[in-house]
Amino acid sequence: MVFAEKLIKNAMKEGSRILMDGFGGFIKGTMKENQSSIVTEMDIAAERKIAHLISQKYPSHSIIGEEKGAVLTGSEYTWIIDPIDGTSNYASGIPWFGILIAVFQHDQPYAAGAYMPYYDVMYYAEKGKGAFRNDEPIHVTEEQNLKNILIAYATDYSEDDAKTRMETDVLNDIIRNVRNIRATNSLIDFCYVADGKLGGAINYNTKIWDIAALYLIIHEAGGKMTDLSGKEIEFELNLENYLKNYQVVAAGTYLHEPIIKIINHHI
Repeated sequence: MVFAEKLIKNAMKEGSRILMDGFGGFIKGTMKENQSSIVTEMDIAAERKIAHLISQKYPSHSIIGEEKGAVLTGSEYTWIIDPIDGTSNYASGIPWFGILIAVFQHDQPYAAGAYMPYYDVMYYAEKGKGAFRNDEPIHVTEEQNLKNILIAYATDYSEDDAKTRMETDVLNDIIRNVRNIRATNSLIDFCYVADGKLGGAINYNTKIWDIAALYLIIHEAGGKMTDLSGKEIEFELNLENYLKNYQVVAAGTYLHEPIIKIINHHI
């Protein structure tokens, strides 16, 4: 995979041209699973473009895309595409959105990129080689005290009232222990953890395309991303499980454990 970096960065740039051509003002979206999840024509067009570029270079590789679904070939390499992470923001004319691409070798992320086209900010990481923001190395915060950090807390509509109550109870305790809450409910939250702007990020509603790239970027920046109990995330790249929901916590090295302890009082 010598050309992973070049292909990921080029594919994100090409997909972003489609997004920026359509960005500005209100864009009509079509509801997917529920009222918090929508898709636009630009999601579909950008994913088609990105998948085409990958398939041109590596026709035998598997691809999992948010809109197209899973095309699994049996290859040891699988590409994960989120053509617009933050579609609701994008459709509302808010520039908190971007493109996520990761390539896995077997069940582990090998290389990953995140691009915010409105700001022209690109994150990239490869396993064992560190994480970068616009080619400059980045690292999670070294802060150890929750009271000195901002944290992103993102959740969505759910038909499960007990789940929503649990999430609001956790939020209450988080508010009492950190400086402030911030959230875009998009890749920006996790990228800002990777480069030390935010101390942590919690999100209860993600799919593999939402977190695959960000998982590697955060880990290569020295941070952690786990499930709500602190266990390592196990990515499942198969037709039976690729649509599973991941509830995740990402944080700086010293902040992850105290955040997990707060959550574990409620789950």
